[in-house]
Amino acid sequence: MEDDCLVLYVNGERFEVCDADPSTTLLEFLRSCTPFKSLKLGCGEGGCGACVVLLSKYDSALNKVESFNVSSCLTLLCSINGCSITTSEGLGNSKNGFHPIHQRFAGFHASQCGFCTPGMCMSFFSALVNAEKTNRLEAPSGFSKLTVSEAEKAITGNICRCTGYRPIADACKSFAADVDLEDLGLNSFWRKGESKEAKCSRLPFYNPKDHACSYTEKPGDEYGSIKLFNSKKYSWYSPATVEELQQLFHSDAVSSIKLVVGNTANGYYKETEKYDKYIDLRYIPELSVVKKDESGIEFGAALTISKVVLHLKEQSKANLRSSGELVFNKIADHMEKIASGFVRNSASIGGNLIMAQRNYFPSDITTLLLAVGSSVSILSGNKHEKISLGNFLSRPPLDPKAVLLSVHIPLLKPTTGDGLVQTNATLLFETYRAAPRPLGNALPYLNAAFLADISSVKNGILVNNIYLAFGAYGTKHATRAGKVEEYLRGKILSVRVLDEAIKMVKCTVVPEEGTSYAAYRSSLAASFLFEFLNSFSGLGSSISGGMSEELNDLLLEGAGKFSNDGTMNPSETMPLLSSAKQVVNSSRDYYPVGEPMPKFGAAIQASGEAVFVDDIPSPPSCLYGAFVYSTKPLARVKGISFKSHPQPTAVISVKDIPKEGGNVGTVSIFGTGPLFAEDVAKCAGDLIAFVVADTQKNANLAAKGAQIDYDTDGLDSPILTVEDAVKQSSFFDVPPFLYPQQIGDFSKGMAEADHKILSAELRLGSQYYFYMETQTALAIPDEDNCMVVYSSTQCPEFAHRVIAQCLGVPEHNVRVLTRRVGGGFGGKALRSMPVATACALAAHKLQHPVRIYLDRKTDMIIAGGRHPMKITYSVGFKSDGKITALHLDILINAGMTADISPALPTNMMGVFKKYDWGALSFDIKVCKTNLTSKSAMRAPGEVQASFIAEAIIEHVASFLSMEVDSVRNMNFHSYESLKLFYGSASGESIEFTLPSVWDKVARTSNFQQRISMIEQFNRSNIWLKRGISRIPIVHEVMVITAPGKVSILWDGSIVVEVGGIELGQGLWTKVKQVAAYALSLVQCVGTEDLVEKVRVVQADTLSLVQGGITAGSTTSESSCEAVRLCCNVLVERLAPLKEKLQMQMGPVKWDALILQAHSENVNLAANSFFVPDPSSTKYLNYGAAVSEVEVNILTGGTRILRTDIVYDCGQSLIPAVDLGQIEGAFVQGLGFYMQEEYPTNSDGLVIANGTWTYKVPTLDTIPKQFNVEVLNSGHHEKRVLSSKASGEPPLLLAASVHCATRAAIKEARRQLKSWGALEGTDSTFQLDVPATMPVVKQLCGLDSVETYLQTLLSTS
Repeated sequence: MEDDCLVLYVNGERFEVCDADPSTTLLEFLRSCTPFKSLKLGCGEGGCGACVVLLSKYDSALNKVESFNVSSCLTLLCSINGCSITTSEGLGNSKNGFHPIHQRFAGFHASQCGFCTPGMCMSFFSALVNAEKTNRLEAPSGFSKLTVSEAEKAITGNICRCTGYRPIADACKSFAADVDLEDLGLNSFWRKGESKEAKCSRLPFYNPKDHACSYTEKPGDEYGSIKLFNSKKYSWYSPATVEELQQLFHSDAVSSIKLVVGNTANGYYKETEKYDKYIDLRYIPELSVVKKDESGIEFGAALTISKVVLHLKEQSKANLRSSGELVFNKIADHMEKIASGFVRNSASIGGNLIMAQRNYFPSDITTLLLAVGSSVSILSGNKHEKISLGNFLSRPPLDPKAVLLSVHIPLLKPTTGDGLVQTNATLLFETYRAAPRPLGNALPYLNAAFLADISSVKNGILVNNIYLAFGAYGTKHATRAGKVEEYLRGKILSVRVLDEAIKMVKCTVVPEEGTSYAAYRSSLAASFLFEFLNSFSGLGSSISGGMSEELNDLLLEGAGKFSNDGTMNPSETMPLLSSAKQVVNSSRDYYPVGEPMPKFGAAIQASGEAVFVDDIPSPPSCLYGAFVYSTKPLARVKGISFKSHPQPTAVISVKDIPKEGGNVGTVSIFGTGPLFAEDVAKCAGDLIAFVVADTQKNANLAAKGAQIDYDTDGLDSPILTVEDAVKQSSFFDVPPFLYPQQIGDFSKGMAEADHKILSAELRLGSQYYFYMETQTALAIPDEDNCMVVYSSTQCPEFAHRVIAQCLGVPEHNVRVLTRRVGGGFGGKALRSMPVATACALAAHKLQHPVRIYLDRKTDMIIAGGRHPMKITYSVGFKSDGKITALHLDILINAGMTADISPALPTNMMGVFKKYDWGALSFDIKVCKTNLTSKSAMRAPGEVQASFIAEAIIEHVASFLSMEVDSVRNMNFHSYESLKLFYGSASGESIEFTLPSVWDKVARTSNFQQRISMIEQFNRSNIWLKRGISRIPIVHEVMVITAPGKVSILWDGSIVVEVGGIELGQGLWTKVKQVAAYALSLVQCVGTEDLVEKVRVVQADTLSLVQGGITAGSTTSESSCEAVRLCCNVLVERLAPLKEKLQMQMGPVKWDALILQAHSENVNLAANSFFVPDPSSTKYLNYGAAVSEVEVNILTGGTRILRTDIVYDCGQSLIPAVDLGQIEGAFVQGLGFYMQEEYPTNSDGLVIANGTWTYKVPTLDTIPKQFNVEVLNSGHHEKRVLSSKASGEPPLLLAASVHCATRAAIKEARRQLKSWGALEGTDSTFQLDVPATMPVVKQLCGLDSVETYLQTLLSTS
């Protein structure tokens, strides 16, 4: 049956689609063909959650509608015929009223830039909807049936780069039936100390019946009658039987066929070619069936992973005592760590196995199923066969027309060698995975599944049978460790047997050549096998009263102590985060400034109504662009050609720049940078051309298909390292006014030292911004040779100048508009300019609107990111730890253009001087290399400098065998030394709050008591070690200039314009409050609610000039001061009129005053330009943090148990916003110090170019307990309303986690030494940044298990 159109419902609205490419995704359709823009493209891989929607479909077998969240960037439009889609706008909106989810996200300050928020809301809404369908007890009024743990896990697959997650988790937990409202953090609903009843009454009320969305509840009239979608026109087919499927395979000579279930493979294996036929397998009964019998469970291959998990858990609940059912439960638990919920809801079990078989995908599922002896059914032509999974994996890649029909997981029972069932035996099954994120959404370094059949005999534990499967470690597919199995089979366990098995497994699990962290992966195999076999040591008594004394005595007392509950992993039902304290001390001196009001626009950000650049509807005849970049570091570009389909509409390069213009892509105080490579591409990632096509998808495909002809004859070798740059004397000049001053006499300081460390070395890598919104712009040609450009930028003024220079037009012919930015972190400053300029150039040449939204891979390759560095230091110090002299040689890798790099030396020293180094000298060189230009990234140079300072302190402490906290104290500044190091920036002595902050964080975190508790823990735990660290920060910032404009309209409402850009940091909210405060000084009736009358509008470079750059943490306060100056002028103008009216009619209302002022032609618009006083341009920020971590010696995994921060915000303008900045900055710093690897290949081309390979922190990797105090340090005369910066300084405090990890590793190495190890036990060692699992494990000992077993053998 042919269908001309497919039908779907979006937020209850019916859409008929009669012309769609079968490769069109739901995301593409919704964003281009409907008014609903809440879902965002964050990665295109199913890895970030920004595009999540709720999909509701009718299940004819169950006669009900099932609803679940899916990743719309992967879901094919043709696959959802007859389905209903709910987006965040469909939950609620500004017109019809917001949903309680939106209101609570706003009230808990859980949205900053807002780009990720709608996706978060939909992930959580899906959990709410499905919790209500369970048979649990009814929840208390206003709450849902969700548990706190489920509420947290609902959003673990969603990425947020701004908030640090804690407030998002609180907003979600506020719906949970078992929540303790006392545990929830700062919000705008209740004040501290209010009763539970009062708190419940103030929460936006949630009623499952009113807030479920009708279109997710009941099947509509059309649901039951929707036919399977088959369309020759679309080349989309939905066979209903296996026979129909075979007919489609053989119907004609089709060259390419795509079999579709969830299309999630496209997130990993990006498709650039279109297929001749798309065949949807979900409606063939054999592929969706679940058969349960005594032999096990058979799953149709098209069943989603989520449904497989559900059936396995149901089967386990039905037969709790059976060991075979427990196997099902453990497989299900492990499967829930694969990808994220919104991917598992679409991805099929068969698709996962096919990817592993054909493409060698590092699958977890193949490993699990291999260990339990699963089998698969395959249809190839007319041949139907059932084979073991091992056989299936080892065959040549399956033919494209072969179909995996089903997967059989056996119900296991203990058996003897001849297959008879054993009654006195026990079946044990465990699964393991070591991955950068505990709860999934990350590929593992190695996964494993072990099945053992054991029984108790007179002299110990007998291994009757054992299966050991390992996967994802750098081989083509999961494998069984056959030789190890054979060795263990029939053995009675002992330390010697364990030792031999561990040695054998390390020789068996060997990654292929070129696999990253190969030795680490082999070490993990040994660790997991040890953990599994060791778990038998506690089972002797439970099996039949007794086991080998040798094994029991030697292992149970030691290796068995993984943690307090005897397991390595925390309970699945426990919440991820425990209660946390947020202490804010607000002031009412400048009301409403300081009130914890929700961020301006937070609710519309949650509902998805907030408009980002890519949400602006495309103008008629709009074209779309994509960049072609070099993949070589220094090469002549001879030409570019394109594959046949799709051909670009136009290709814009350096040759298309008008002769009046120039090849300019960036501008800063250090000069300009090129838009395009000219004859020679200077680096991998250098922009060569801008291709233009009719859709963004076609532009991207054309760019990916570009063939570049390179030539390197006669060119020098590229400079890729700082060492190469030094050899070639390739440096950028640092202007003298930006080069910091040395302090004291280094030679004299070294002469005074008792000890010296000479020429120690540190290296630091790069970090990617991972703003959720990639670089984007829209350029529209206007009359009279003018150009209007919408850009997601932190510096519209500079973008404006660059565009004008490139096009060769006067600046008044260009207008740049920026409303909001979906995350910036410095990456939307200079790096956004070439994107806007390329769009403007293409629009200028083609006389069509042109827009671009960079795909994540291109963005990551051309972004540049944070500056890598090499540091060499020599330090002299006394025996008590006091440092007398320090010299640093710092080589900064700046990439191919200056960008902001010459500013880094002064940035670095502004933070590095946080300790009294005695004499400080340095030589800092900014190296010019053939890498992408490194640029400003949140706390540029400062985050590195803070780490360098701590690394030196740690080194000195290790050298002297002193407690590192004592060495920190010994080198703490006095006010006198602070003045010596920082000069006038140190302010008055009363402003030096660091000593009190330092003492306070120790007190509130119970620092000293916890040191003793950690020592005790480490003594009684072999395989888990804890560490704790306290660090300070001193962060010098510079107050920047800022313009402002305030206009009062006829009805008394107020419009404010500022140069500062809203990036999520709450700038608009602070400006609103300051405007309300400053205008209230006119002292009218009604000014107490003035904040509701203020609207801040988008930046417009022709309306407000000299907007500058939003960076450096002080733009908010400068913008506030500019607005205050405007308001002061307006109050001055209004005051005489108010006095006159007051004398005539008594108290004057605000609205009446303004109406009269308009009537009397009072000028009600004021402009200002704030320039800070030279004496107070720079000031210091202070903070301190204590962090405690737990390191797993077997895997190298690090859990952050607790972080306590005390941060001096002066008199915070909005404590809630500043708290969000502190937490968000800290978590971003956590990424740099602990998780985020941004490597390049040998040509300097970035290879971590998506969510599969680049891992930012997620909810499951932040501190379990996260306590923050925003200190109100009172009146600061020279600060804006006594406030201080909060955007960047707290990021540096994340180094406390790195230092705590170092302390835990030190304990592990001390233990290793006690076992007699000769290597890797020195207490002085370098912990790399980031301190990833392989790095930590290597320092704890890749052979720690073998060393331990050898110790046991030698003592026995």
